[in-house]
Amino acid sequence: MLGIDDPQIWLAYILCFVSAIGCIIYGALKWNDDSDDGEVD
Repeated sequence: MLGIDDPQIWLAYILCFVSAIGCIIYGALKWNDDSDDGEVD
């Protein structure tokens, strides 16, 4: 598939996409969070 035969390469690609989707979901959930933890004025 796509000329990539090594399963470890596919695992790296899949983990990158899963990580990106996880970051998008986390950002969407925390978008309007009003907590002031660690905020610098």
